[in-house]
Amino acid sequence: MSMSINRRMLLAATGMGLAAPRLGRAQGSWRPDRPVTIIVPWAAGGSTDQMARIVAAELEAALGQRFVVVNQPGASGSIGTRNALEAAKDGMTWAAGAAVDVGCYKVLGLLDTELKDWNLYFAVANVNVLVANPSANIRDFGAAMEAFRSRGASLSVATAGVSSAGHNMMEAIRAASQVQYRHATYDGGNPAMIATVGGETQMGAVLLVEAAEMIRARRLIPLAVQSEQAVTLQGVGEIPSIRRWLPNVPAPLNYFGIWTPKGVPENVIATMNQVWQEKIANSQRLKTYANERAAVFAPLYGQQAYDEAWKMVRQTAWLYFDGGKARVSPDTLGIARL
Repeated sequence: MSMSINRRMLLAATGMGLAAPRLGRAQGSWRPDRPVTIIVPWAAGGSTDQMARIVAAELEAALGQRFVVVNQPGASGSIGTRNALEAAKDGMTWAAGAAVDVGCYKVLGLLDTELKDWNLYFAVANVNVLVANPSANIRDFGAAMEAFRSRGASLSVATAGVSSAGHNMMEAIRAASQVQYRHATYDGGNPAMIATVGGETQMGAVLLVEAAEMIRARRLIPLAVQSEQAVTLQGVGEIPSIRRWLPNVPAPLNYFGIWTPKGVPENVIATMNQVWQEKIANSQRLKTYANERAAVFAPLYGQQAYDEAWKMVRQTAWLYFDGGKARVSPDTLGIARL
């Protein structure tokens, strides 16, 4: 990802992009009196888990209270998200993940919630990548397409499950090319990546942040990224865009962060807004994480976060519908077709 994209995101989130002062303690601000829970609805080690643990450490430094990350995988992330949704609305329980999941759970019939039901706080935007086990003898995306066309029904691709970023990528490939594949689901991006490394599946569709280390170690071959342009991964070089082969595949940014349901006290939201503007937007740890793993540093919150995430929600909801995977038509939820 280019530095110009990162800088635009940072300037948009911080207003002037200036160094922030120490977090103030305005009257009525929220200061949790016990540890706060961040539920990661996926297995440990994946992209959500990585991001959430960095954010938790930054929030602890800002608010002087522990933020405890708890992994609750299952049902494509909907179990942990439901637990956050049903928790007391006091600001003490948050969920983490990809905003597109929250925006599409109702379309898939997994959970009765929509993007508008949450207070959104983003840290990074991630890029999908299709990788192959070296023993599969698939060296680039063109070879992968040939394999899908000749033996797609028997060609297994690991993802973090239905509604995961990798599954969305594979459905976009299927819609653009009419190829078939065998979907192998796991409880998170890290287990899916490990399964591909171990040879359980020939390929994996995961987030680049999850596969980066194994790509560097040459345990996985990067075939293409779902991005408008090629992406450079430190220590590896340029990974081509899927659009070299499939020009019409959509490539919206996939925003990751934490969120809590609407209805929590106003001072919780006011304080978190301030933390995001003054602490998260200047987080060197998040900037380094994004740079090392070819993600986009995107410290967005509030209406701007909603507007940016909505772009991918619209695209993905109709992708599910057109692929026969939707339980609810997106237009009945106010999700207009692009």
